Amino acid sequence: GGVANNAGGALCKRGSSYTEFALYARVNEEGTLELIDHLGIRNLGETPEEILTRLENGDFTDADLIDDGRAASDTDYVNRIRDLDATVPNRYNADPKRLYEVSGSAGKVACFAVRVDTFAVPKSKQVFILGTNDPDHFVTMRRHILGTFEHLPEMGEYMNRATFTAAEKYAKDVALAIKYLGTDRLPRAYALKAKAEYLLNKIPFLPKYLPDIFLYYVSKLFPQHLPQRLRQYRDDYEHLLILVTADEAIEEARRYLEDDWGRTEGVGFFECSEREQEAALLHRFSAAGAGIRYQNLHQRTTQEVLALDIALLSNDPEWVEELPEEITKDMVLDLSYGHYMCHVFHNIYVYRKEADLERIKTLMLERLEARGAKFPAEHNVGHLYEAEPVVKDFHRQLDPTNTFNPGIGKTSKRRR
Repeated sequence: GGVANNAGGALCKRGSSYTEFALYARVNEEGTLELIDHLGIRNLGETPEEILTRLENGDFTDADLIDDGRAASDTDYVNRIRDLDATVPNRYNADPKRLYEVSGSAGKVACFAVRVDTFAVPKSKQVFILGTNDPDHFVTMRRHILGTFEHLPEMGEYMNRATFTAAEKYAKDVALAIKYLGTDRLPRAYALKAKAEYLLNKIPFLPKYLPDIFLYYVSKLFPQHLPQRLRQYRDDYEHLLILVTADEAIEEARRYLEDDWGRTEGVGFFECSEREQEAALLHRFSAAGAGIRYQNLHQRTTQEVLALDIALLSNDPEWVEELPEEITKDMVLDLSYGHYMCHVFHNIYVYRKEADLERIKTLMLERLEARGAKFPAEHNVGHLYEAEPVVKDFHRQLDPTNTFNPGIGKTSKRRR
């Protein structure tokens, strides 16, 4: 899913999921299903059955792996993220340089396997929490780090105050589940929740998304899960950044924060303890579902969330957008979080029932497009966004008969 959807991620050094090594099936121009083996593994066999069986059984060795110069990750991303005056965003779904066979295919082929690069686990890690009430302070910090640091941080995760508070209240169960159940058990837990939700939603007199409502109230029985210093920074500052550094980057970041940025009036920072570090990262992860949970709990008075996945130009100073009253008058929740060093943001809006959501979305996207932003940034177009011409052409080449996943990107659902 990650490679097929150009999925991004939080890491400053890696960019979007990307590879040129893949095994996949497609329907060709004649309407015939064919298996394309570009996985770069020798001796898997000649027929699709042989290839898939040996691959599934792991019937190959390291000696069978082919290294022929093709890329298995976005190897140029570190250079792009440092280009502070680029005329296009650092990473976005429609980047033609990142559309290659399975990469960016968005369901237009059936992918069986990919090969991707692996990366060494850092020996040490340190998280810093930064806060400010002036967005320009973060602009200065970002440009300095990307423009001068020898060693880039691992992540720079942004949250506005509203996101922090919403996640604290409405996504507490997610943070607790990850902490106590672990990520290995989480998929099964979510599958059970989805099954229960599907069945309960069929009962007319029950509210929709009853498991979400239940988990929200259960989470209130648990004690406060966020350390005091994190909550104090939320109270003191409108804008928060979780700066994750590793190995050589730790001391470089510490020196800059202590000797330069931290001396600026109106800002603050602190080094996290291990407990604060874990809590901050869990909180940022759980924030992704806070807007949906809020809407589920207020479904009688609000519409489904309006979620925008945005890649801004690296030199766009207005990353905190001032929206006109026409857009904000019926808004009840405004959440913003994202990958700040990459200038990729997820803006989540909840509106009252009477709002014209389609018109509001159109107005928002027009404003963003005028500033050179791209959307979606790190998800595929699905049925929410109109695909750019380069994406439509790419999907047409992959799936000339429009057999797989027809209609995505607001294209035709008819067979060609």
